[in-house]
Amino acid sequence: MIARTLACLLLSASLFDTAQARGYRYSDAHLHYVDFFQETEGMPALLKAMDEAGVEQSMISGIPVAKKWHEDEPKRPRYYAGDDADAYWYSATDLYVAAALEKLPVEQRRRFHPFLTGFNPVDKNAVSHIERMLELYPGLWQGIGEVFTRHDDLTALTSGDTPRANNEAMTRIYHLAAERDLPVLLHSNITSKRERNPLYLAEIEEPLRNHPHTRFIWAHAGSSMEIHRHQERMDFLLPVLSRLLEDYPNLYVDLSWSVLEPYLLDEQGVPRKAWVDLVVRFPERFMLGSDVVGRFASIGEQMHAFNPFLDALPAAVAEQVSRRNFLDLLPKNVK
Repeated sequence: MIARTLACLLLSASLFDTAQARGYRYSDAHLHYVDFFQETEGMPALLKAMDEAGVEQSMISGIPVAKKWHEDEPKRPRYYAGDDADAYWYSATDLYVAAALEKLPVEQRRRFHPFLTGFNPVDKNAVSHIERMLELYPGLWQGIGEVFTRHDDLTALTSGDTPRANNEAMTRIYHLAAERDLPVLLHSNITSKRERNPLYLAEIEEPLRNHPHTRFIWAHAGSSMEIHRHQERMDFLLPVLSRLLEDYPNLYVDLSWSVLEPYLLDEQGVPRKAWVDLVVRFPERFMLGSDVVGRFASIGEQMHAFNPFLDALPAAVAEQVSRRNFLDLLPKNVK
């Protein structure tokens, strides 16, 4: 036990020295300008948090649903899971993002890479809405998403049919994304809270197979905190992800917070070798995201939490994961 503790201390000291030497700069691949009530701290707060955290560039999107404050609830909920009232698809979220960006000076605006998200993913008309938004704001949108499909309790709370990553409405969107050179950030849980197997794997694998010219970013690698609460670490996630990355060169992975623990780091905060090896094997396919929603003070905490894992990677790979990979995935006309 003493030897293990000493080893951990020595490793931590070594990683600290490495981190100090490397001085990471970040691209945030997953950030929501508004929360589930379509409210935000605003652009000055976001820019301040990015500067303090060393985030040079950021994806930015709205939230595709709005949480209802139900007539029967005396207190306004603070989160989508705060009570049993439903959520509904909300297209105006993209207008809030566009308006905020248009007010920025050009140099500040260049730090942001806006993704369209305000559409119903079970509506086959959604692709027409996306086309209209692309025409309304020419040259602004650089991606699609985060698209909410399988998403824990939010799926059950959202009005309408259950969204799936492999439904016909999304198929039309993937074709458009390939035509317009737009990456798609997709939230699609790999399983439910109860099933200890990749129950929903086909829902993400089918689009990967059928749309080889569409670049997919898998949010949280299919994991979620709600799944972890019920079944802790999914032992099947690493082998499944390894196979998908091998089979589908159009798959990229967002490592935002629910992947950090218990996957990238163990209970002592030490990087897991199997995950380090996977990232080294596919160095261009992983990126980091804060996944903040309308409140921005925690961006630094979220991004810097990855430093121990980055420190375990070769320096060149760490720079790719922390900064370059997300930028390289954007449309060619903005690189």
